[in-house]
Amino acid sequence: MNSVRKKIAIVNPTVPHYRKDFFLGIQQAMPCDVFTYEQIGDMKKNQFQVSDTVTCTLKKKRFSKFLIYKTQPLMQADYQTLVLMWDFSQLTTWWLLATKFFHRKRIILWGQGISVKRYLTEENTPNILLKGMLGLADGAWVYMEKEAKQWQAVFPNKKIAALNNTVSNIDEILESPGMQSISDLKNKHNIKEEVCLIFCARFENPNRRIDLLEGLIKSLDAQKFGFIIIGDGVFKPDFSMYKNVYDFGAVYDKVLKDELFGIANLYYQPGWIGLSVVEALAYGKPVITFKRSEETLQCVEYAYIQDGYNGLIVESLDELTGKLLSLNNTAIALMGANAKAYAKKYLRMNHMVDKAIGIL
Repeated sequence: MNSVRKKIAIVNPTVPHYRKDFFLGIQQAMPCDVFTYEQIGDMKKNQFQVSDTVTCTLKKKRFSKFLIYKTQPLMQADYQTLVLMWDFSQLTTWWLLATKFFHRKRIILWGQGISVKRYLTEENTPNILLKGMLGLADGAWVYMEKEAKQWQAVFPNKKIAALNNTVSNIDEILESPGMQSISDLKNKHNIKEEVCLIFCARFENPNRRIDLLEGLIKSLDAQKFGFIIIGDGVFKPDFSMYKNVYDFGAVYDKVLKDELFGIANLYYQPGWIGLSVVEALAYGKPVITFKRSEETLQCVEYAYIQDGYNGLIVESLDELTGKLLSLNNTAIALMGANAKAYAKKYLRMNHMVDKAIGIL
């Protein structure tokens, strides 16, 4: 690191619980202030757990889909670098980019991944508005290596870092000692089925393909296959009609979550798979999902799943049912070991922090 201590300002909507250690890691490496513009109360209404990270609040206004926020706090002389959201609907970011010649601050754009809804198009052809923003910026944080290579091809002289998106508790999960026996845990929670699949996500998004979750529940032998559900939300179906489904609702107690993942053999989330996959891999659970398509949208973390290595990517319920019926304990254990190894190698928080700091 340079002998001269840089100071940076990072602008984010809020600091979710899973991002706390990332900001802490940045702040331990260099002076850094975090600015947020969303109200915590509004986030909690949407089943969104916010961290206790100390932030500075920016006043903001919305006009339809567009956002402006107050820039005066960011113009302090000691902020050499601003990390701003790479979002073309944020008009203030455009203004700060266009006036760099005046305020003379470096700007790093923080991309949240290729748009889930536009992914199939933009994975081959970068968005023209995002391209315009990066053209004015000094560099970018993106989440996946594929994105970094895509943008580096357009702007070979820009500093672009692929962070590998992860969560705050990843190291704790990876280093935690083994739980008590699975049979004891099953008895504790009254779970009887031989093979258990776990689903862990908020039911706040209609694109999670919950129809494929219920479809699998209905298609498998209820005497052999059990389903553990973690999560609440407006799109959550009534699971009470299924005797082999164990619905725990929203779970924020770590001990309970550890126990439920300890019971599970496989992680299943058919669509809109995101950061939940990181926890699943860290717990050593093979991840099962559906191939990205116009009907089944997937977030950027879908790239962590390697079919047959640390999970399964299927195209139909019939295909998935057939594969589950043919999987033996040895195959599941091998994919589980690969899942944990992948998380240890690529998804530790210090890796994400180091990559981010590398271009500041």
